[in-house]
Amino acid sequence: MNFHTEADMIADKMAKLWLLATFLLICVVIIASLIIWTRRDKGQNIIISSPAIEKFQGNIYIGGAVNNPGLYPLKNTDNLASLILASGGADFDADMSGVRLYVPSLQETNQPQKIDINRAEAWLLEALPDIGQTKAQAIINHRQQNGPFHSIEEITQVQGISNSTFEKLKELITVSE
Repeated sequence: MNFHTEADMIADKMAKLWLLATFLLICVVIIASLIIWTRRDKGQNIIISSPAIEKFQGNIYIGGAVNNPGLYPLKNTDNLASLILASGGADFDADMSGVRLYVPSLQETNQPQKIDINRAEAWLLEALPDIGQTKAQAIINHRQQNGPFHSIEEITQVQGISNSTFEKLKELITVSE
């Protein structure tokens, strides 16, 4: 005994129609999306690249409360700490809160850097003309044994440094107390 009323049959037909309409709507959306996707402008591939890093070559002046103030070569990999180390490190009483960097412009003339023979390490002394590893160590030994140089002329008291060597050095060295 099937007691379906006419209202139940109409409701059943309506439910089937809604189900069919929903299915058709989903099919239309999928087909439209596929058509749009295949007809889209593919354009050119996007290439992502980082800009090339310019290599900086130049000098930077390091002065103030450092052991060997002067011009030092600046490389891309340098940071503040490496620059201070290149200048022989900061003095014990240096106020590091007031650190300033100065990069000279191309129009400025580069003065020769004077190396403080009372503070310079061996590697820096070796950069001077006619001063190799042996003479650099002799300068360090002399100042350790006899105290600091009081004038640049006293460097001739170091074994192996003649007056002709001093003539090549005198514009490049200085002394501090």
